[in-house]
Amino acid sequence: MRLKNVAAVSAVLLFIATTLFASANEKRFTFAYLSDVHIALGSQSVEDARACIDDINNNPDIEFSIFAGDITEFGTDEEIALAKSIFDKLEKPYYIVAGNHDAKWSESGCNSFVKEFGYEEFEFDYGGIKFIGTNSGPNMRMAPALLPRESMVWLDSLSKTVDQAQPVFFVNHYPMDSSMLNYGQVLDILKRMNTQLIMNGHWHQDRAMVYEGIPGMIGRSTMRTGKEGPGYTLVTVDGSTVTFSERIAAHKKDGAAVEGKTGTPWHTLRMSRGVAFDASALYERADYSVNDRYPNIKALWKRQDNSDIGSGAVYVADNGGMVVYANTAGTVYALDAKDGNTLWSYKTDGKIFSTPAVDKGIVVVGSSDNNIYALDLKGGQKRWSYKCGKSVLGSPAIMSGIVYIGASDNCFRALNLRTGALVWEYSGIKGFIEAKPFADKEQVVIGDWANTLYSFNPSNGKLQWSWSNKGSRMLSPAAVFPVKANGKIIIATPERVTYAIDAKSGRQLWRARGGRESVGLSPDKNTYYVKIMLDTVFAYSTKNTIPFQQADGKEGLLPETVWAANAGFGYEIAPTPTTSIAGEGKDGKGLLFVATDKGNIIAMNCSDGSIAWRHRFSAALINYIQPLGGRRILVSAMDGFVGILEY
Repeated sequence: MRLKNVAAVSAVLLFIATTLFASANEKRFTFAYLSDVHIALGSQSVEDARACIDDINNNPDIEFSIFAGDITEFGTDEEIALAKSIFDKLEKPYYIVAGNHDAKWSESGCNSFVKEFGYEEFEFDYGGIKFIGTNSGPNMRMAPALLPRESMVWLDSLSKTVDQAQPVFFVNHYPMDSSMLNYGQVLDILKRMNTQLIMNGHWHQDRAMVYEGIPGMIGRSTMRTGKEGPGYTLVTVDGSTVTFSERIAAHKKDGAAVEGKTGTPWHTLRMSRGVAFDASALYERADYSVNDRYPNIKALWKRQDNSDIGSGAVYVADNGGMVVYANTAGTVYALDAKDGNTLWSYKTDGKIFSTPAVDKGIVVVGSSDNNIYALDLKGGQKRWSYKCGKSVLGSPAIMSGIVYIGASDNCFRALNLRTGALVWEYSGIKGFIEAKPFADKEQVVIGDWANTLYSFNPSNGKLQWSWSNKGSRMLSPAAVFPVKANGKIIIATPERVTYAIDAKSGRQLWRARGGRESVGLSPDKNTYYVKIMLDTVFAYSTKNTIPFQQADGKEGLLPETVWAANAGFGYEIAPTPTTSIAGEGKDGKGLLFVATDKGNIIAMNCSDGSIAWRHRFSAALINYIQPLGGRRILVSAMDGFVGILEY
């Protein structure tokens, strides 16, 4: 009974405090809310953005502006710089966060956004309200939305300092529901504060929302597409009342001037004087119950970084066993493989999305500070660094003492492993590189974000052939790690197709049904595996083909299907390669490891695709699964988890 009285008194005190706080700080004010600007060079979106900025400047009632993500179409340095030059014409303050278009296809590895705008999160007070904004991933990887781990740490820390009586408006590009992988964790933090409103974009339309009882809104795109004209949202706070109105900016249409106009409010919110949400309203949280069904899968050790891990971790047997990984804070870590304790760390000046490679006691990794680094495996000291023209997002492959790696400066390079000296350089790459090349004595193969796959002579860098995909650059073979088997280079592209390309000539041999960018080989390389985007994994032969008649009457080829199995992963877009290990699984024919974009690992029997076991490792994209033998795998995930599992 006493506890109930204490709770009741606390509620009354909170009510009184928030009422007094609001009364003391109430002020009518209006701000502009802009989202999904999608700046692209030469596009209508640029004119639409400029019209919105001019319109805001001509309205003396607007106190400031907030930009809620998808500022650019493709995250290029030129697009970000152009956006900055347009927004800087605003005569009053503005605050900005990135969205998925700014982060997924960023040639700078999300570095240019920070350099241009100066921050990735914002926090300021106005009219008695605390405004908080965070960037939204996925950063550089195709996956559902994810509030970056470093933003989570920042938000959690901030929540402990905010006056509990002060109303909070939270801004993030993605809606705070199942659109966001870690929405539950974010909402739990927001509920520690007096969060009165969550503001989002992404859907390009006006929409009132409720997130576990917290009021929300989604604002229209600034683009005129499907609208009466370019525009934005006018948000007016008047005491405890908040109204949202669509503003059509003054603009030109077919060369004629069109006057701006403000619509009647499409939504009105009455802020609470006490608790801002219904505590009983809960979305379904991340489900880890699958782990109870496979209790034999256990972590030898597992740790979580304070930043995202946007690349794979690698195991090396040296010094009793070590694990090397890098994070988006730009730090490379070496861990003791027995317990996960840190052995050493090395800090670069940029974010890292490059999976380290290790050979002959040297760790090689690229950073978005434009450098390729070689570190001593034993102590972490820098052996050498090589400066590139732009960010190095590609992962290195090391073969015969040579490092092969691509960057965002239209170059692919071969460097001497021990000295860092340039062996050769190919400067004709059309788009930026983010993947790891395939390398053997015959060729080095890598794709870019300009629809092209390249094959180089490994000794001198001469271009052996190039293969180009038709359509949008979004169909580029850029995120896939190419594999080679039986004289064929095999890739998967975002159009949900896998291709087999003759390794010597570059001639396309076949295209088959497949999933976005994930492909992998069986232990004997006679089978390749690919996911489709809903539940199924296909196993195709790398040797045997089946003829079929094409629409033009000519004969074509398809790979022979070894098996197709329902893996039960639901909707799935992870680009993570599948990996396999020999001698395990049914009949000892191998075990296949499939990673998902929601933190799940599915082990399938290579013989027939049947499920061996499942395990949920985290709530976010699994970067890579490295089989270690002895029924162990090394795993890292986008939300900062890294560990070794035993099965």
